[in-house]
Amino acid sequence: MAKGKKTTTKKTTTTTSNSKKEMLLVGSKTKEALKGKGFNVSSDTITAMNDYVYWLVDQAQKKCAANGRKTIRPYDILA
Repeated sequence: MAKGKKTTTKKTTTTTSNSKKEMLLVGSKTKEALKGKGFNVSSDTITAMNDYVYWLVDQAQKKCAANGRKTIRPYDILA
């Protein structure tokens, strides 16, 4: 290692669509609900929905913080 150079390992907390996210949905129940009246569900649909839920959570957190609150309310998610 060269003198004067520092190397640091920084753990990022941002998530991208390529990173592995913990599954927040119950796959079988979600797939069952999506099938509804005879629809088929592709293999990556549950992952896409999980990504959308993460996005909703992020938006709710931002809205809550912008309003000076620490409690997320239903209207932070729905509106």
